[in-house]
Order: sequence, then structure tokens, then C-alpha cells
Amino acid sequence: MLCLNNISRSFPGVKALENVTLKFRQGEVHALCGENGAGKSTLMHIISGNLQPDSGTIVLKEQPVIIENVLQAENSGIAIVYQERSLVDALTVAENIFPVNQPKTSFGLINYKALYANTTALLEELQLSHLAPNTVVGKLSAAQKNMIEIAKALAKKPAVLILDEPTASLTHDETEVLFSIIKKLKQANVVIIYISHRMAEIATIADIVSVLKDGVLQGTVAADTPVDTIVKMMVGRALTASVFSSNTTGNVLFSAEDISGKGFSNVSFRVHKGEVLGFAGLTGSGRTALAKAIFGDAKYDSGKMFMNGKPFRPGHPADAIASHVAYLPDDRKAEGLFLEKSITENIAAVHLDTTVYNKKENERLADGYIRQLSIRTPASAIHVRKLSGGNQQKTVLAKWLSADPELLVVNEPTHGVDMGAKAEIYHILKNLTAKGKGIIMISSELPELLLLADRIAVMYQGKLVKILAKQEATEEKLAALASGIL
Repeated sequence: MLCLNNISRSFPGVKALENVTLKFRQGEVHALCGENGAGKSTLMHIISGNLQPDSGTIVLKEQPVIIENVLQAENSGIAIVYQERSLVDALTVAENIFPVNQPKTSFGLINYKALYANTTALLEELQLSHLAPNTVVGKLSAAQKNMIEIAKALAKKPAVLILDEPTASLTHDETEVLFSIIKKLKQANVVIIYISHRMAEIATIADIVSVLKDGVLQGTVAADTPVDTIVKMMVGRALTASVFSSNTTGNVLFSAEDISGKGFSNVSFRVHKGEVLGFAGLTGSGRTALAKAIFGDAKYDSGKMFMNGKPFRPGHPADAIASHVAYLPDDRKAEGLFLEKSITENIAAVHLDTTVYNKKENERLADGYIRQLSIRTPASAIHVRKLSGGNQQKTVLAKWLSADPELLVVNEPTHGVDMGAKAEIYHILKNLTAKGKGIIMISSELPELLLLADRIAVMYQGKLVKILAKQEATEEKLAALASGIL
């Protein structure tokens, strides 16, 4: 159905792809794996018409094609769900799902009745019937936006569907809905290209797996190939499982007492110096709203917060930063980065109100974090928009690490990050706790919470329902609490 023959593509200072040959078959889920910067996104941009290869050929439906732009790709039956969302917040759900091909009346006007009916059908398929077609997308959660992206791709009735980290912001139930749709698409002989760092997902949904490393295809194997084998193909070495000891002290760094705000109510907890306090919960449970209130990015109505025993009520993120509190958001593109600025400028951004901009010093700082976090880039002067999603995530982390916070709130810290980079980030976070820093870690990946957190707080419908010690927490118990079963 779709064949890539000897595809190569270079950027200044980087060989992104080198002679990659792949075949994607109808009715098959073909997973594509690799570290951040391995070339996966570049390959998908070539298939979807966003980029042109320097050399090589593409064969679609047994015919050589040159995919010159996105519109041509869509007309050829190729749809993509990007890792970074492409929705317009100011438009409605229906307008985003059908941006250019709205049904028309006999007078040439948009037929809103038909538009909303078509949108409602897609929303029901994705089990989003509680959303109205005329809902403004800017009011939706990150997970809901992800599902709208999927609906937008399905609306094109594609012959080839590319999913780039589609479950990164989805709950377990939403992931199950997506998988059921993928199975239906397989039965309809759709080609599905599935990019993910989540090995358990790949084993569940994929038929075969291809691995890229440094732009070179390492091989294609069956999806039931042992994870260790696939990981070794990705990183060039075996990854050893990490076991982390607790660095928690008896000293309270941060405390919240009965704080209430939009999305959460009567929440009380403490974070000790050297502790990782995890937060589990479903989308809309109040975790992100709570995190933004702690960072001064959202107001809270009542209750009290304390840092090092002193009253703490930030009215703005600048107040939180001044009190040595930092926040790594779950949506790096919208909230964490200046995409048209360089890595150096992004890392330096957190210091601009306290120092005179020193170009050489900031470049030295950025170069240090590029090495420490293994950010794949030819130079610190590269614009962040040119980095892969995982390397963008590392840049956000570098920015906040450079602020030397006492309390670091991390919301989905390994979103879109490969397994090798995940391990690096885990060690960085635990090293911070060894220095007495406190970490509030929000994560939808329960194994991540069980690995890193000393205690895990579970939220349900805006309430903190329970805080579990590491020893008593299990995936089953956390999922039950987060769903309101316990």
C-alpha cells in the first residue's frame, strides 16, 4: 500500500534520515520506535507532505508519488494525528474537525445542521457525546483536545492513518476507546502507522515494529519481540531497571490547608524536603488546576499555603518563581516554550527579570544542560520549534532546573520522551530530592508514580480522596481510587 524507498533527509548539521526503506501494509498496525531525534517525526512529515526528502522515492497504491504538500497528502488519503496539537482554540469542535470541508447548503453557505450531525457522530464514536459540536476548543482539557485531533483525522476517512504519540495525554479509558477504533480501522484495511515510546501499548496494539536510531533503520521485528531486544535496538545498549531509595526528610517544605479553587476543593497535603509526592487521577480530577494554583497561574478562593513555614499566596507565576517554586506544564507547546526562540533563549527566559542578559553566559548555561539532559541539537542557537517533541520537553525541564527551585511541580514530566531519556529524567528528579528539594509529580503513568513517588495522592472530581504510602500503593488500588470505586 505505502512504500518508502531509500528516503534521506538532512537539516543543517543533522542527518535526520539516511536511506530508510519501509513497507506499510493494509490492515496492519506498524509501530515506529526510536529515541527522541531518531528521525521518526521527520519521516512522518515526509509522508504527510510537510517535508520533502532529499532523495528516495514514495510509492502509494503501487504508483510512485511526490507528496508536495499537506493538501495533496490528504487528497491521497493520508491523515496524521500530530504529537503537538494543531487545533485552533478560538474555533468550535465542529470547525476544528471539519476545517475546510464543511457541508454546504444549496446557497453555498455552511450547513450547520449537517456539520453538527457529522461532528456528533464522530464524537459518539470516540465516546465524547458529552461534548457539544459548538463547544469552543479552548475550553477543553488536554486529553479532550487529543481526542478531537483523532476525530479530525478520522473525518477524512483515511487510507493511511499516522498516529504520533496519540495516548500521551489520554486516560486509560480513552486509550481503550482509541484501541477499539484502531481495530475497526484494521478491519477496514486502513494502513496504521503508530509512533509511541510506550512498549506495553505497542505489544498490545501493533502487529510489527520498526526501529530507527540516528536516522538509520535498525530493523523490523514482530510486535511480540521481547521489550529488551527492541530497547537495545533503539538505544544501542540494554537499559537496567532503576530502583530508587527515598530521600524524604522530616522537614516540611510546602503545605496546603483546605485550599479550594476552580476545579478542586478542600485540598490539604504536605511535601517534605527530599520527597516526591505523586498525584494520580483522571482527566478533570483537578490535578492540573491545583498545580496551577500553587504556581500562581490560577487563583484559589480559600484556604492557606505555606513555603518553609511562611504564608505563601502567589498572585502570579513571578511570585512563585521568586519563592523558588517552579512548574513544568503538561502542554509544553502552549505553556512551556517560546517556539520561535533558541534553546539558549528559552532556558534564559526564567532569569530575565533578575539579571542583565549575558549572551556568552547564557550560551554556556544552555550548553551545559544540552550535555546533561542529552538534548539532541547541533547547537544551542537552534530554534526550539525545530526540535523533536522529546527534546522540547527536555528544554522545558532545563529551563526550570536552571532556576534552582526548592519545590518543583512537574506535570507529565516524561510526556513524549523515549525510554532512555525517561531514565535520565528520573535520575535528575531523584538527584534533586537528594539535595533536599521537594517535587510534586503529576503523572498519568501509574508505573512512573510507583517507581518515583514516596507517597501518592489520588484525586477524584476535585477532591483529594487519599494519600497512599509507596508500600501500600498498587496500580489496581490507584486506578480504583481515581475512578471513584474505592
